Amino acid sequence: MRVSFESGLVAILRTKTESDARDMANALVNAGIKLIEFTTTTPGALNLVEEFSANTSINVGLGTALTKEHVNAGKKAGAKFIISPHTDEEVIKATKASDLISIPGVASPTDIGNAIKFGADALKFFPASSLGPNYLKAVREPFPGQIWMATGGISVESVGDWMKAGCTALGIGSPLTSGGVGEITNRFNAFQKAIATSKL
Repeated sequence: MRVSFESGLVAILRTKTESDARDMANALVNAGIKLIEFTTTTPGALNLVEEFSANTSINVGLGTALTKEHVNAGKKAGAKFIISPHTDEEVIKATKASDLISIPGVASPTDIGNAIKFGADALKFFPASSLGPNYLKAVREPFPGQIWMATGGISVESVGDWMKAGCTALGIGSPLTSGGVGEITNRFNAFQKAIATSKL
């Protein structure tokens, strides 16, 4: 299975209710999002994965996948990619066995080496804002040819630094959604503009 990260932005939906996540996802789709992650910590996450995966204009994934049971449930619901906050051999191998895109969380050279060894397709650099772009630059050099997605505390202002540090994509949660549904389009456009500018 192939999922393009060319758009550079993965919207992370982590809400207190299923209806809130649905409203935000619809707003993001209308704004032009291409990649949406529903986290297992959101009520009804699997229902949302199933609902939005029917839309062929977007790719939907299951995030905060901590176990192979999460992977299997995500596959059944129609997820195309699986994202974890950590590097777990069982989760990565279950994801690959399900023919899904594996994106485990990494924070150290050991994490990175293990994730690659276990078959990860891309690497979620997490928690990004705590570690910083300079750390990413240093730690990725021994591991060329990887797809990097920085996640955690990324602002519009820091987008350029992260892209220059080697990111292909950015996972954005609360900076997109904390203003409510009415702000999503403006915030999405601001991030997309920053990503496009950083590629020039």
